[in-house]
Amino acid sequence: MNYKFTSKCVEDTLTLAENIESEKFPGMVLCLNGDLGSGKTVFVKGFAASLGIEDNITSPTFTIVKEYMSGEMPLYHMDVYRISDNEDFGVEDYFNKDGVCIIEWAELIEDKLPKERLDINFRILDENTRVLVFVPHGEEYEELCNAVL
Repeated sequence: MNYKFTSKCVEDTLTLAENIESEKFPGMVLCLNGDLGSGKTVFVKGFAASLGIEDNITSPTFTIVKEYMSGEMPLYHMDVYRISDNEDFGVEDYFNKDGVCIIEWAELIEDKLPKERLDINFRILDENTRVLVFVPHGEEYEELCNAVL
């Protein structure tokens, strides 16, 4: 089952990310997909802030992975936009750690993603409005969607 959330402003997206963070668990994988400017990094900022991470969150486009260890749980923020088809940066290693992985442009590495995860697809409606469609893969992610959405 898919779930839908309409964000009418940046604050809506931040609040949604904070609510999802409240249901976090070790090994959680969130896969964010959507066009440039659709709100993926805004979502990560809200999630990180709720974890207690005070660093300035930016998209790790050129570094691929940023590790934030200062929150209540490690956060591994990835941006795989610039990954080539045959490039292996050890993404699977992060899925076995006790933190949360959030991957921007995850559809580009779909063959490397774990079977159980939460896909969040961002779509721009207008300057301020975004529709987020949640596709849970696995019972734990289904329960998360039921608790938050």
